[in-house]
Amino acid sequence: MFRIRRPVAVATAALAAALACAPAAQAVPVGLAGPATAVIPTAAADPSPAAAADRPVSVPSGARLRISTAYELPGERVYPEGIAADPRTGDLYAGSFTDGTVFKMTPGRRTAQIFLPAGADGRHTANGLKVDRFGRLWVTDSTAGVSVYDTRSRRLLARFVVPGKDARFVNDLAVTPDGGAYLTDSVRAVVYRVTPGQLAGAGDEPVALTPRFDLGGLPDAHASDAYALNGIVADPSGRYLLAADMAGGDLYRLDVASGAIRRVELRGGDMLHADGLELRNGTLWVVHNTDDAISRWRVSGDGSSARLERRVTDEALQLPTTLVRVRGTLYVVRSQFDKGGPMGEGTPETPFTVAAVHGI
Repeated sequence: MFRIRRPVAVATAALAAALACAPAAQAVPVGLAGPATAVIPTAAADPSPAAAADRPVSVPSGARLRISTAYELPGERVYPEGIAADPRTGDLYAGSFTDGTVFKMTPGRRTAQIFLPAGADGRHTANGLKVDRFGRLWVTDSTAGVSVYDTRSRRLLARFVVPGKDARFVNDLAVTPDGGAYLTDSVRAVVYRVTPGQLAGAGDEPVALTPRFDLGGLPDAHASDAYALNGIVADPSGRYLLAADMAGGDLYRLDVASGAIRRVELRGGDMLHADGLELRNGTLWVVHNTDDAISRWRVSGDGSSARLERRVTDEALQLPTTLVRVRGTLYVVRSQFDKGGPMGEGTPETPFTVAAVHGI
């Protein structure tokens, strides 16, 4: 999701207004395990040979950033937020923050097609999106939770919701190799988990989400109304997750097996305004939304540290919110949230688009 350049209170007001537009999820009593306890020391650099095992992406530091329009999204008020790639087909999916429409983008076709219409299955928005290796599309609704669809039939397979009526903002998600999923909540500073077993056993009724990781005790305290956790990615091995704190500028390593939480040692930069994340072969790409920026980091083999390799800024990114890498190209969502959307007045350029980015 987003964070604006103005003071935190202004950004929070915009987010609160967006949350107020849709009803909160209904409580669904389900007995699940409680959250893991946060233990947050600063992680040391990994000295082992495994830290150099992944090969970094080779991009000259002085390479010119090239941005072009890859896809157009039909609609006057799309304001796209999330993007995902189907690892089997190369098809892309993007979601509308304003009404929950999900678009499908097929290589060779410039204009996206509507995959799921606005309001499908009661969703009021579409934030984080992921397609897992089993052909399931995960779509978060910030006001409720996450819905899971079959990409072939478009059938709703399962719904997982945050119980109760307290404030929540279910934002981004990561899918692990075993088929489970982890979702950030930007209001509650927790990460929810959906296990493969829960997904397999889900029926027609929504299933309650409970936290796996609780980051409410972060060392650098935020204002009570600040939105913190945002982008999240999974290590390809499934050992750990990386989650960005867009308010504090930190990156956290979440151990999948033990539940331990550690602050990643960042060298050369920070994660301020960080939104979507993409991790491939030890290289981490980050979009910094209101900065119109993309940064590239080299992550150590154990995920304990990350070194900034390059950061580029270009207004042509039009407030980027998420990104995905497919066959050497970064596909970046141009949200335009600050042009008549949830973050500012004005008129957006239409059609809304997804950019292809090279050079970082």
